Amino acid sequence: MSDMNVPHIVISHVDKVFPGAGREVVALRDINLEIPRGQFVCLLGPSGCGKSTLLNAVAGFALPSAGSILADGQPVTGPGPARGMVFQEYALFPWMTVADNIAFGLEIKGQPKAQIAATVDRLLAMLSLSEFRHRYPRDLSGGMRQRVAIARVLALDSPIMLMDEPFGALDALTRRNLQDELLRIWSELKKTILFVTHSIEEAIYLADRIIVMTYRPGTVKRDLLVDLPRLRDPAAPEFNALKRELGQLVMEEQQRHHNDEIRVAAVD
Repeated sequence: MSDMNVPHIVISHVDKVFPGAGREVVALRDINLEIPRGQFVCLLGPSGCGKSTLLNAVAGFALPSAGSILADGQPVTGPGPARGMVFQEYALFPWMTVADNIAFGLEIKGQPKAQIAATVDRLLAMLSLSEFRHRYPRDLSGGMRQRVAIARVLALDSPIMLMDEPFGALDALTRRNLQDELLRIWSELKKTILFVTHSIEEAIYLADRIIVMTYRPGTVKRDLLVDLPRLRDPAAPEFNALKRELGQLVMEEQQRHHNDEIRVAAVD
């Protein structure tokens, strides 16, 4: 199904409950979202709000306890090639070169060697990796490793990209360079991106739309469209006004988390 009028991702009444010692942990409760094709959406909130849990549910790694998720009109019942995942930890094969890491998924799919080579060459050029094609992950910086991880997902041409704090471990300059690189790729390839971050500035810089989540159980606290022209200037008054608004929303949930920890400690 590829009807442009059909939301690319539909999350309907999703709950996620994890069994625990003595009591269940309700990670997500009644999440409802529709994400149009080609939209860049950031999930924002404090640690423990269920951002990564929701992303893993969309990926098919952890199915909901209740509710449903559709991707391109099809129920998500497990991982699939239509949803490519980029992790914070890079998840590269250390015994493979950069080029071999990018080619791996295409080889598994049985694509012809000439087609694989052309795809790898194109992505190496797109992500400024051509001179590193024969290097191993151990020889690369964190930023270069993440470029390889992104290229590997792009090689599979998944229409949906799921990104779990992919730039969280990088220094500020490398992070901004990769943010700009991702925006360029997104603009060129028209992917639908669901991106988890705990950085308010990163969410505003990247997203068409920001979903602020509550502390556990994770629900949608605010669904906000970012009506700022790109490329966005973090020093602009409009950027900082939105940053203050989102900061207040996130701090409310952070304080609720803190109060909950105090209450649990008092009971123990």
